[in-house]
Amino acid sequence: MTTIAGPIDSEHLRDEWLEADGFGGFASGTVGMPRTRRYHALLLAATRPPAGRVVLVNGIEAWVDVNGERYALTTQCYVPDLNVPDIADRLLGFTTEPWPTWRIALGAFAGTGADMNAEISAEVSAEVFVAKATGETVLRWRLQCGASAGSAMNGTNNGSNRELPRGVTLHVRPLLSGRDYHALHHENGAFDFTAEIDGACVRWRPYGDLPAIRAASNGSYAHEPDWYRNFCYPVERERGLEFTEDLATPGIFSFDLSACDAVMILSAEGVPRAQAFSPSDAFAHAQQLDYVERTRRAAFASRLHRSADAYVVAREGGRTIVAGFPWFTDWGRDTFIAMRGLLIACGRYDEAQAILLQWSATLSEGMLPNRFPDYGDTPEYNSVDASLWFVVAVHDYLAVQHAPDATRRCLQQAVDEILAGYTRGTRFAIGADHDGLLRAGVPGVQLTWMDAKIGDWVVTPRIGKPVEIQALWINALRIASNWNAQWQAPARRAARAFVERFIDPASGALFDVIDVDHVSGTFDRAIRPNQIFAVGGLPYQIVDGSTARAVVEQVRVHLLTPMGLRTLAPSDPAYRPHYAGGPRERDGAYHQGTVWPWLLGPFVEAWLRVEAPDAAARAAACERFIAPLAAHLDRAGLDHISEIADANAPHRPAGAPFQAWSLGERLRIDALLAARD
Repeated sequence: MTTIAGPIDSEHLRDEWLEADGFGGFASGTVGMPRTRRYHALLLAATRPPAGRVVLVNGIEAWVDVNGERYALTTQCYVPDLNVPDIADRLLGFTTEPWPTWRIALGAFAGTGADMNAEISAEVSAEVFVAKATGETVLRWRLQCGASAGSAMNGTNNGSNRELPRGVTLHVRPLLSGRDYHALHHENGAFDFTAEIDGACVRWRPYGDLPAIRAASNGSYAHEPDWYRNFCYPVERERGLEFTEDLATPGIFSFDLSACDAVMILSAEGVPRAQAFSPSDAFAHAQQLDYVERTRRAAFASRLHRSADAYVVAREGGRTIVAGFPWFTDWGRDTFIAMRGLLIACGRYDEAQAILLQWSATLSEGMLPNRFPDYGDTPEYNSVDASLWFVVAVHDYLAVQHAPDATRRCLQQAVDEILAGYTRGTRFAIGADHDGLLRAGVPGVQLTWMDAKIGDWVVTPRIGKPVEIQALWINALRIASNWNAQWQAPARRAARAFVERFIDPASGALFDVIDVDHVSGTFDRAIRPNQIFAVGGLPYQIVDGSTARAVVEQVRVHLLTPMGLRTLAPSDPAYRPHYAGGPRERDGAYHQGTVWPWLLGPFVEAWLRVEAPDAAARAAACERFIAPLAAHLDRAGLDHISEIADANAPHRPAGAPFQAWSLGERLRIDALLAARD
């Protein structure tokens, strides 16, 4: 896990932490504490897991009073770009072990009793975690001497041999909204500040069509409604989006921090997983959640395995994989790519089985959905490769010999339906062509993983026969031929046509697309990473010998970076060195040079297949290609791997800071590198 000792530098202050529940909801924020995105919140719930996400509690304003002096424990960012109050110089440290925890200096105070002639250095430990099973967010604070850096919560302040300051009062103001997680909130007369108090539990329902908010604590509550205005979200501004928000605060919780640790538990009422508990048991309930979460997290084999668990969530009737945080839900392509590492390589076979079976039920005309919308039930069938990646995931799952006979037959039948649908022809001109390869694409629709679209502009249309689609198609045919002989001849025919038609005589590597725009004999020789799938990243290698070496070398020379593979060679006129600006600028760069970490997995596997799959080669691959990415786990999305990075050095992380297939491919390739000869 990430641990940062103070003083914390300005770059680390922007790094982000994530606490995900098991339903698509989460809490997230920054090391420095100011919310810099609209998605940063303490209680963000999925009302229709994993979709229907709403922000209920955006954050808190917290401070302590000691001897008439006020010491802030949180920072807010206000327009134009002011952190108020700025407590960066009092942040003594931060860690994500076992969950986000800060140490915040208060100052020096006169001692009492035997220490009355000495000054006591005091600090507050503040922590936040989300209970995966219930979706509850637990906030806790502890007063301690400066020499005591521990953050364990035991309900008393007896962890130090020295007396602590007396009369230390903690105050906490919840900052509420009640909005779609993509939206922003502004002051309005419809917000209902009414508080219902039941013992130690306070309940608010700001808007009637959203879940009520429950805050259980071991403090006292005073109702003092107010608005906090003009919060500024700098990352949203950098992304060319609206970036200001107003939040409502219904009142203040107060705690005697000198006497006992302070606890607040936030939960969304009316969602299907909330556990009821007596309002008077908030402290005991927090201790129980602490025990359950510590035990659960300690059981994971590694830091990466623990982070991987954040993406595995509930969907009605089963399980699914969230493509990334904070703004993705579950996408077909991402699910099947990510699950190979997140689940199958990690031995989580029951969950892999459940997800594959659930997705197989959504088959339509040989296609699986690319995604389900945030609202509504109509899936979007606009991907040529989601179904083919499903076949690859089925192969990996069946290879571990976990599937019962009924499951195996069901999944094999789904694969046969996919291949039959693609052979006959399906949506968007997807179908097997006369040469046995797979054609795909119509104007205005993005079908491959390079799917950026702005209005009517498809940035990388790749209509025709994209190289990675052929590698997936041939793999799917070969996989299915293991149980159905009807696919053997089509697999041989497609593989023969691939070798005959895709090798670029000028470089010895592969074209990115042939029969461009369905015009026979045309080709696109842009240097992109897609050709790597003909050598690595899939169960069956499509080219070997000198061609495989040429592919790996071309990708290594032009596309390899410490963060992954570029999506376009720097020599190309369309190359974009940075992913920045508004939506049009960013989407225009998304696959025109921008680095994608998930592609490092296929590259490393391809490199090993070309060099040698022995222990020495695996050790060399780990040192050359995997080790440079390790430092990234302590930056950007802490303990995770970002979605993308700038094409040019220093390859600044961008996009979603927590991405499933980035982490999944790292886990898959780690398992490959750890394999015995």
